[in-house]
Amino acid sequence: MHDLNAAVHEESVAQLADLFHLLGDPTRLRIVLACVAAPIAVGDIAGTLELSNSLVSHHLRLLRAARIVKSERQGKQVFYSTADAHISGVLRDMLEHIAEPATGSDA
Repeated sequence: MHDLNAAVHEESVAQLADLFHLLGDPTRLRIVLACVAAPIAVGDIAGTLELSNSLVSHHLRLLRAARIVKSERQGKQVFYSTADAHISGVLRDMLEHIAEPATGSDA
C-alpha cells in the first residue's frame, strides 16, 4: 500500500473534507444510504425517510453537485443512485467499521 500522505495535496484534502462534511449531516447520509441498493425516486426516498419531497430534493442537489449521487430521468420521474462503486464501498466499509466490537486495545 502506498503512503497516503505523500499522495494527498492540499486541494485534495479540502475536497475530501467537503465530501465528509456533506456526509456528516445525518439527513443527507440517510438519503445517500437509501440510494445504495438500487435507483430510487425522490418521492420514495421522502416516504421511506418521512421527509418532505422538497427537503429531499434540496439535499440531493447538494449530493449530486459533489458527485456523491447521480440522477437518471425515466419518464416524468428522476431516480437517484450512488455515483459509483467508490461511494458505495466507503459507506459499506464505514458501516462494517462501526459494527465491529471495540477491543480494549484501541485506547
